Amino acid sequence: MSDILRQHAEQLFAHEIDALKQQDTEKRPINWQLSPQAVVTYLMGGMLPNGTEITPKYIGNRRLMEIAVATLATDRALLLYGLPGTAKSWVSEHLAAAISGDSTLVVQGTAGTSEEAIRYGWNYARLLAEGPSENALVATPVMRAMREGRLARVEELTRIGADVQDSLITILSEKAMPIPELNMEVQAIKGFNIIATANNRDKGVNELSGALKRRFNTVILPLPETADEETDIVRRRVASFEKVMELQAETPAMEEIKRVVTIFRELRSGVTADGKTKVKSPSGTLSTAEAISVMNNGLTMAAFFGNGRISAADLGAGITGAIVKDPVQDKIVWLEYLETVVKTRDGWKDLYRACRELADDSTKK
Repeated sequence: MSDILRQHAEQLFAHEIDALKQQDTEKRPINWQLSPQAVVTYLMGGMLPNGTEITPKYIGNRRLMEIAVATLATDRALLLYGLPGTAKSWVSEHLAAAISGDSTLVVQGTAGTSEEAIRYGWNYARLLAEGPSENALVATPVMRAMREGRLARVEELTRIGADVQDSLITILSEKAMPIPELNMEVQAIKGFNIIATANNRDKGVNELSGALKRRFNTVILPLPETADEETDIVRRRVASFEKVMELQAETPAMEEIKRVVTIFRELRSGVTADGKTKVKSPSGTLSTAEAISVMNNGLTMAAFFGNGRISAADLGAGITGAIVKDPVQDKIVWLEYLETVVKTRDGWKDLYRACRELADDSTKK
């Protein structure tokens, strides 16, 4: 077992990528290590003729992955768009790993991301000593991807200022990056493209310009359609976390995962699963990613402070923390849901007591 806390996708699933390479007989675009068909198999999972099982990385509509992969084989960039926690970054990483064999060429978008993080920077010691030169140039992940014919990833594109976003327009239109200080340009090698992610909770923060939008093909990743689908996603990701962290705890029973997923889905939709009771929604997104985090936290609690078997008490704090982002409004919503839904549901008394006890303790404080 590696001591690395989080391996990159191309490291963690290297055996699957190698198996796909050996079995892949379809035509590959230039500088792609797998054909588009094999990339979709890597993402969606399947069984190869040699008996190798490819685990699904994305559980959802296969057509969305086919559109995403086909886009990257054209001269259009790909924008993965949707609510927080809909696996945009996860899909982006696995696309880069399967296509380029390298998912590390990443620009993380924030309010402080500058144009130099996307285009290029300078080694100022060399710049002062030698003047502008190629040796003084500091290549960004985007520039490296252009030179090597690989995929670059830009995470949370709408968190980046509009003027910095627009530095991508020339790169995506001309497939070249001008460097006026050296009177030269970097031209993209075939295989280069960009995968960007953005979530609709940031809509209006830094809207993409019309010119930039036209350079992207947008694929909207929805929340899981059914409770069973979402439960399966959480189960797989929690099992992976348990393996990596080498926790001495039992894998959570499906029933516990279903309870967390049910709570999140009902609060998100504003109605109980049976459609009989309307509930208020809190301010948070309560995404699948947060459900995974709650289960991972509960698993850790059980391993270090329990008997190794996850219980309602282990889950209570994580559920409450995920739901109550606003200590006033969200707490009212959560308490009302506990009293009207959780308390009256068969087999949920233990979860009600654990969450209610935490709520009462926080009120006393």
